[in-house]
Amino acid sequence: MRSSSLPLPLALTARLSPVVVLAAAGWALSSGPAATPAAEHKDERKTATQSASAPSTSAAAKTYSAAPAPCASVAKKTITSLVPGAKTAGKEIASTDAKVRRTCSWNALKGYDYRWLDVSYEVMESDDEARQSYQETVSEKSGGGDVPGVGDSGYSVVNLSTEDKQQTREGVVLVRASNVLLTVTYNGSDFETKKAPSTDVINKGAIKAAKEAVAALEDGQKS
Repeated sequence: MRSSSLPLPLALTARLSPVVVLAAAGWALSSGPAATPAAEHKDERKTATQSASAPSTSAAAKTYSAAPAPCASVAKKTITSLVPGAKTAGKEIASTDAKVRRTCSWNALKGYDYRWLDVSYEVMESDDEARQSYQETVSEKSGGGDVPGVGDSGYSVVNLSTEDKQQTREGVVLVRASNVLLTVTYNGSDFETKKAPSTDVINKGAIKAAKEAVAALEDGQKS
């Protein structure tokens, strides 16, 4: 049997959409006919009252201002266990804004067993924005379940796909920690048997990596 002729799974595509940046809107002043001195004085008092009662528009404070180094977020012994044969240093994927979004990947083919691990951080403007994005993503991924004890919220789902009789099983763990979204993807295939690792193996592996990545975030620099 020749492993060199065996096809590798397609590389994972980018899963994180760009962060939406909200611009603050200014007051629009409308011009009108000349006012009398009395009217002008009345308008000045009204404007002063409005200014005093206007709500604050200052931006909400962010717990995390930047993403940690993703390739250092998972322990080397964990990488060796989950992705046998992979370089533990990993490979960071280029990002348009590394302060907002950072991703690291590890993948290797050892014998006939192929494994891929992907860890991504996305820093959002507020907890509310991260919470909304988390809920929307979870609602799109059916068949999974909550992951307790990780971040503020955690969710995992495992799916099996088959292409040319070759199975690949992929697990995705999504975690919200304050204003940061963490996504861990872990998949595998056996090119000799054409079977995929069990759901339990993939799910536990993805959750283990996610817990370590959240710990790296919490231990890192906070704003």
